[in-house]
Amino acid sequence: MKVGIIGSGDVGKSLGKGFIAAGHQVKIGSRSPEKLNDWAKSAGASTGTFEEVARFGEVIALVTLGAAAEEALRLAGQKNFDGKVVLDVTNPLKIEPGKPPSLFVGGTDSLGERVQKWVPRAKVVKAFNTVGNAFFYKPQFPGGPPDMFIAGNDGEAKTSATKICRDFGWGVIDIGGIEGSRYLEAMCMTWVLHGVVSGSWNHAFKMLHK
Repeated sequence: MKVGIIGSGDVGKSLGKGFIAAGHQVKIGSRSPEKLNDWAKSAGASTGTFEEVARFGEVIALVTLGAAAEEALRLAGQKNFDGKVVLDVTNPLKIEPGKPPSLFVGGTDSLGERVQKWVPRAKVVKAFNTVGNAFFYKPQFPGGPPDMFIAGNDGEAKTSATKICRDFGWGVIDIGGIEGSRYLEAMCMTWVLHGVVSGSWNHAFKMLHK
């Protein structure tokens, strides 16, 4: 499968390595793709602009900073997302000096819902936003594999996202439509704030059933 990754930070690189390890072709995008050439060569990926990445991907992962998501999608070209599964890995984090992290949208709206509006003919699935990128691929925890929580409006797209998550070593919990992003983005904050309080970032969520 051809996977396009829009965003070139640690989150994008970690996700890209996971897709490559799972046997997929990866093209990772940046405003300045030449800066990624060394990483891409070592990882076995290719590079491109946001538009080139969006055209390339059969599945596209959006991994920019939350505040940069709208502009990245605009640069990638709305039509290049039509009919494709888009994994929305973003979180609407607001970082201010001297203050704990917070969300710049929440409650009655979410970044996931906005992403779906910005690329209305795409099949957006919120995923990979509730854990640190160090654990994206084949996470190992004493209590067994953790769970990835997903949300989206398209059933087939969620089936595709579920397969990706399971191939990456995760259990999967589907919480419904894309409006569920409101709660998954809040789960990110739960993950972050626990890290701040505990001083450790080696944690993940698991749903227990009886």
